[in-house]
Amino acid sequence: MDEDIRERVEEAAEVDALFNALKHDSDAQVGAIMGPLMGENPAFREYGDEIAGVVAPVVQRVNDMDPAQKRERLGELAPERLEELEREDEGDEHALPDLPNADEVRMRAAPNPNGPWHLGHARMPAVIGTYKERYDGSFIVRFDDTDPETKRPDLDAYDAILDDIEYLGFEPDEVLRASDRLETYYDHARELIDQGGAYTCTCPQEEFSERKNNGKACPHREKDPEQTREEFEAMIDGEYDSGEMVLRVKTDIEHKNPALRDWVAFRMIDTPHPREAASEYRCWPMLDFQSGIDDHLTGVTHIIRGIDLQDSAKRQQFVYEYFGWDYPEVIHWGHVQVEAYDVAMSTSTIKEKIDSGDLDGWDDPRAPTLKSLRRRGIRGEAIVDAMVELGTSTSNVDLSMSAVYANNRELIDDGADRAFFVRDAHAGDDAVGPAVEKPIVDGPDAATPPVHPNEERGRREIPVEDAVLVEAEDVPAEGDRIWLKGYGCVRHTGGTFEYTDDDIEVVRDGDVEVVHWVPAEGAVPTRMRTMDGDVTGYAEPGLADYEPDDMLQFVRIGFIRVDTLPAADDELVTYFAHP
Repeated sequence: MDEDIRERVEEAAEVDALFNALKHDSDAQVGAIMGPLMGENPAFREYGDEIAGVVAPVVQRVNDMDPAQKRERLGELAPERLEELEREDEGDEHALPDLPNADEVRMRAAPNPNGPWHLGHARMPAVIGTYKERYDGSFIVRFDDTDPETKRPDLDAYDAILDDIEYLGFEPDEVLRASDRLETYYDHARELIDQGGAYTCTCPQEEFSERKNNGKACPHREKDPEQTREEFEAMIDGEYDSGEMVLRVKTDIEHKNPALRDWVAFRMIDTPHPREAASEYRCWPMLDFQSGIDDHLTGVTHIIRGIDLQDSAKRQQFVYEYFGWDYPEVIHWGHVQVEAYDVAMSTSTIKEKIDSGDLDGWDDPRAPTLKSLRRRGIRGEAIVDAMVELGTSTSNVDLSMSAVYANNRELIDDGADRAFFVRDAHAGDDAVGPAVEKPIVDGPDAATPPVHPNEERGRREIPVEDAVLVEAEDVPAEGDRIWLKGYGCVRHTGGTFEYTDDDIEVVRDGDVEVVHWVPAEGAVPTRMRTMDGDVTGYAEPGLADYEPDDMLQFVRIGFIRVDTLPAADDELVTYFAHP
C-alpha cells in the first residue's frame, strides 16, 4: 500500500469511526466500520489484508477523544455527516433534509437505459420528485447513454423507464438523451483543449496507470494545444481504433488520490450505438465529462449520487474550474438494499434470467422490478412513501417490503372487495392442497357474506349446491365443527359437512374456527401468481364478474390484482400483492 492510499484510508476511517462513535454514544469498533469503509471506497478493496492494520490506530485515536472533540472533528472532516447525526438527534432520522441553497431547485435523474428499472432505481425519482414538490422545482430526466459497448442501451428501455417514472407519480419537466448531444460535448472539449486543460494520449492503459500511480506525468502531457486539437479532430472523424487514443483532462498529476490524476474524458469505441441517430459516432465521452457538462448546461442545482461516486464530483470540479463554473450542491447517499427477493437487484442479472427462461419477463412477480410490483397491484405512491422514509443517509439502508405493503394496504383496503379463494396446489410445494370437496347436508341454498367489512357496501350471494371445497388444513377432525364464513356452522360427520344451525356465539366463544371456502359447483379455476411461484385453486363464482386491474382481498390470504379473465375453460389469473 503506497502512502497516498494509506492517507486516504486513514481519512475515510476517521470519518466513519467518528460517526459510528457519536451515533452509538460508545467507542467505535474496527469491525463495525470496515464494511462501510470498503463499500464506500472500492479502490481500497485490493488492499483488504492491510486495511484493518491501518484502521485500528485511527479508531483508537478517535476513542481517546471526548464527545465534544469527536463532534468538532467530524464537523471539520465531513460536515454533512454531522448534520445527519443532528437530524437523528432531533428525531428526524428518516425525513428528507432541507436542501442547502434552495432558492432554485433543478434536479436530475440520469438513468442508463440498459433495461427497465428494478426496485432500487425508484429511490432517485421518489426523492427528486418529493423535493420538486417541496420547492416548486424542476425534475429533469437525462439518459446517460454514451457507452454503446459495455453498458449498451436497450432501445425499449427509454420508454420503459419513462413509464416507470409515470407509475411512481411523476412527470419530468424535461427529457434529454446524451447520445443526441455529442456535438455539444465536442465543442466543450475543444474549448478545454484551447485552454491547455486536455491532451491526447496513446499510452497503453497499464503503462499510464503505472506512471499515474507513481505521480509521474505522461510524455504526451506537454503537447501544444494545436497538436492536441488536431488529434482530437481525428478522433471525432473516426481515424483511430478502439483503445488507440484518448483525450485526458489535465489535473494534478501528484494529487493524493490517484483516481483524480489526468482522467480520461473521451475514448474511441468501434461498436455502433443502437440508436440510429447516434450510430455514426465513434468518439464518445466518459460519463464524468458528459454528465458534468450536461449538469451545468441544464442548470442542475442539486445532485444526488451514491457515496461510492464521490470521486466523480471531484473529477468534474476540475472541468468546472477550467470553465469558471460553480459546481452544484451534492448529496451523497448509501445504497438501498432489499432482502425480500431471491433474484439479485441487478438489471443485467434480471435480463439474463429472462433470456434463460428462469423469469417470464420484467413483470414476473419473482423479479424485483417496478413492472412486477405494478402488475401485482402495488401503487407507485406506496413505493415512493417508503423510499422517502429512508432519507438520504450516507450509510447503506434496507428497504423493508413490509413498509411498502403497509403503505399500499392503506391505499387500497377501503376499495378492495372481499372474496374466497381455495388453494389447490403450489408450484413445487406439497404443503398446499389439494383442495378437499365435502358434501353439504341440510344447509341453506346460498351464502351471503359481506362484500367488505364496511357493512354499508352490502353483501354478495354465493350459490351453494350439494358440496363445497375447502383447503386440506381446514378440514376438521371427524365430529368437530367449523364455521364456513358467510354461510354458517357445519359438523364434520361421516365425510360430509352437516349444517348445525349454531349461531355466531360458538365462534366468539372460541370453540369453532372460521374458514373460507367456495362452492364445488360453479367455482372459477384460478391461478394466483406470487413471488414464490404460482398457486392454483378455485375462486367463488363472482370473481368472473370483475375487470382486469380490480383489487380484491382473498380472505385469510391477502390482496390480489385481477389480471386476466377466463375464457371458455381458461383460468382466471390473479397476482398476489401482499398479505
